[in-house]
Amino acid sequence: MATVYEIVQGLSQAAANAYDGALGEDYEPVKTGALRREEGDMLIDQRVMDGFGVKFYGNMMCLTYHSEIQLKEVYGPGFESDIDQRMTDISKWLKKEYKRITGDSVTLTVEGEVDIRAENSSRVRSWVTAKKHFKVGGLDEAMNDDNSGNNAPVEKSWETFLGQGGWNGTGGKRPDNDSRKKDKGPQS
Repeated sequence: MATVYEIVQGLSQAAANAYDGALGEDYEPVKTGALRREEGDMLIDQRVMDGFGVKFYGNMMCLTYHSEIQLKEVYGPGFESDIDQRMTDISKWLKKEYKRITGDSVTLTVEGEVDIRAENSSRVRSWVTAKKHFKVGGLDEAMNDDNSGNNAPVEKSWETFLGQGGWNGTGGKRPDNDSRKKDKGPQS
């Protein structure tokens, strides 16, 4: 059974292996099969900038995707389903790459719908950003519990430091050279 650290490290490394210009073990460009920059001829077609990243929180992974687009693509039929399919293909590639790196398999279960945001800065420049959340197999549900943090007592030196005052309600002693008017603290 893989540890949390090993699972997160493996998925992060899988995502890192897909950077633009990455070469595989056979010194050929890495192809995920899901990115637009891999389509067409690199020498004669316009270069498309796109990529993805992963973030982790609790037992969840957030897959983010970013790409340049044209406005006619946004208003065309099937735009949302195309982005959703790209992100599904990226998650399949991540699972395959994770297995290649670690030798173990990982499950990524979709949680919720894809969140797509299309923006433009001019009539020429437009881009899309999308997020899709996955539950990572092998990570416990208890990791999402906010109360499971460190319950160790505060060290004596920190307790002394925190007790020296400020507006924390402990009525700490003010320095001798503090000539400000004494008040009850910051105004709410």
